Amino acid sequence: MPTPKSTRPASERLLDAAETLMRTIGLANTTTKAIAREAGCSEAALYKHYANKEELFVRVLMERTPNAGPLMAALAGGPGEGALEEALADIARHASLFYAEAMPMAASLFAEPALLTRHREGVREIGQGPHVVLDALEGRLRRELDAGRLRAGDPRAAAALLLGACFQRAFFLHFSGAEVVQPVEEFAPALARTLWAAIG
Repeated sequence: MPTPKSTRPASERLLDAAETLMRTIGLANTTTKAIAREAGCSEAALYKHYANKEELFVRVLMERTPNAGPLMAALAGGPGEGALEEALADIARHASLFYAEAMPMAASLFAEPALLTRHREGVREIGQGPHVVLDALEGRLRRELDAGRLRAGDPRAAAALLLGACFQRAFFLHFSGAEVVQPVEEFAPALARTLWAAIG
């Protein structure tokens, strides 16, 4: 039986409220005041639990999107943990789905330069940002390179190629529709196979 809203901890109610608003009206239109009101809390209570709206956004992305956890787990893997081409396909699948879910929430920021600047600064304050995924994949590939499982090359460039393709697929999915993108279960292994041919 679900816990009544009023008896759940304020931090969870605030995260629920942030997720609801960010998914329905977008990040640019979601204010801390609106989140607090939706959660049945004061704005001061919000700041007791979260540093800023950006922390709530990152928490929604990382805790409430189904592919974030598996993506970060795959990125944290090390040398010798199974076939690397398969691991790259797994990363590509989760990254494609993660970006597809995150993009609509964040897209509204790009229409308002002042809000985008404030968001960028807020995310930087908490040591987060989209580069975290790139850094993690670069680290994974560098560990594989150091273990002799990759040919000499640039792990950051390889990571950018894989994640850039996943991000582009998400963009095309939302901008042009599902009919213009390859299904993710075909796209991810094809992308991994192509990258592996270059670095494996």
